[in-house]
Amino acid sequence: MSRLMIALVGASLMAMTAHAEERQWLAGDHHVHSRYSGRYKDGVYTLGTDGIYPMARNAEMARTYGLSWMAAIDHGGLNLSKQRFEQTWPELVAARVSVPEVIQFYGMELDTPGGDHASLIMPLDSRERETLRHLESAYAKDEVDDPARDTTAKMLNMLHEMRTLTPEALVIANHPSRSANGLTDYNGHTPAELRAWNDTAPEIAVGMEGAPGHQGTSLKPGITPETLRKRGYYVKSPTFGGFDAMTATVGGVWDGLLSEGRRFWITASSDSHRNIADGGEDFWPGQYAKTWVLARRTPQDILDGLRHGRVFVTTGDLVSELNMNASGADIGGTAKVKPGQTVTVKVRLRDPAGSNAHGDKPALKRVDLIMGDITGKPADSHPTTRVVRCFTSADWQQNGEIITLSYSFTARRSVYIRLRGTSTDEQEPKEDPIGENPWPDLWVYANPVFIEVK
Repeated sequence: MSRLMIALVGASLMAMTAHAEERQWLAGDHHVHSRYSGRYKDGVYTLGTDGIYPMARNAEMARTYGLSWMAAIDHGGLNLSKQRFEQTWPELVAARVSVPEVIQFYGMELDTPGGDHASLIMPLDSRERETLRHLESAYAKDEVDDPARDTTAKMLNMLHEMRTLTPEALVIANHPSRSANGLTDYNGHTPAELRAWNDTAPEIAVGMEGAPGHQGTSLKPGITPETLRKRGYYVKSPTFGGFDAMTATVGGVWDGLLSEGRRFWITASSDSHRNIADGGEDFWPGQYAKTWVLARRTPQDILDGLRHGRVFVTTGDLVSELNMNASGADIGGTAKVKPGQTVTVKVRLRDPAGSNAHGDKPALKRVDLIMGDITGKPADSHPTTRVVRCFTSADWQQNGEIITLSYSFTARRSVYIRLRGTSTDEQEPKEDPIGENPWPDLWVYANPVFIEVK
């Protein structure tokens, strides 16, 4: 039996076994590079010169740091769809066989026409190899030497075609503010671009990285003031507590999109290329950041969880479970209530007692519930979004690792409510200074619950 057949049969058996299981929180990473992310020099593309690890090595380390799933997404480039088809995919199939504990999705870091990078994640099926080759060769802007391909219209054409494919893939915008020219001077990914993607394919272009990778810049061996880079490689638009400004700013871009009623979610990733231990600036998948998805342990349900926002993200293993329910609706869901009805938000978190990958035992110091009105109007920000309640240990109940809290309000208009927590004393996440150690600066963000008043 071929490795492909072994992998597909294994995935089918796993799907059947897990179908009846209850959903649970499964940690993962949708942005992991291997040795197939290389560099061009004198017209030659050399493997292992950007990302350095074989795919099985990435999966082994993902398993080591508690991940149940990951997506292998290497960079695109001139004619690289052929290489991905002939070399990358067979190595991924072999990694699936050698590390079956980690569900490994196939994809690429799409050089999006008219924008910056995005994780293009394929559903795990018998057509993933051919489908990705077609999409990459037809749409990736760096696949050919043609500046005319670099337009948002080209990206929207791609999304239109992707809507005709079953099952549907996912697109998640990576490091959304990294190319910005200033805090709100967006470039590459812009609010208008993200809105257009989501308008065109709301079940495919479902979100963005709330927390980008490359968080270990200050920990690189032999670093000097001259070679030090900012967290996430964010140069002109800083991160805040390791999170992109679009997410970290209360009333910022993410809140603007949510205020329109968009189901637009956030994730976190390692963007792993070269680990700190090997002279790089990155963490292994799951070593620092985790994207937690409420799902059964099947590829299909994990993608469904990402697609429908059953997701929270955290750094430094600050939280390992997070359930938020409002009038019967959970994270990513929608509650329908009547005007004047009392809505009670119930939160249950797990603050794990064990040590994280750095050997620390961080404690959750504060939880914020953040609320915004749903106006249905296009907005690049939403200044009326506010923190409606701050909780500390004096305000919540704790039993071992489990923390519970609740908040009630009277429904007068349609709103969304989301959660943020931290190990720090910062009332709002501060701009990350160059050289900051990321390990004491830990945060957790949950995707929202929508509350429709009718």
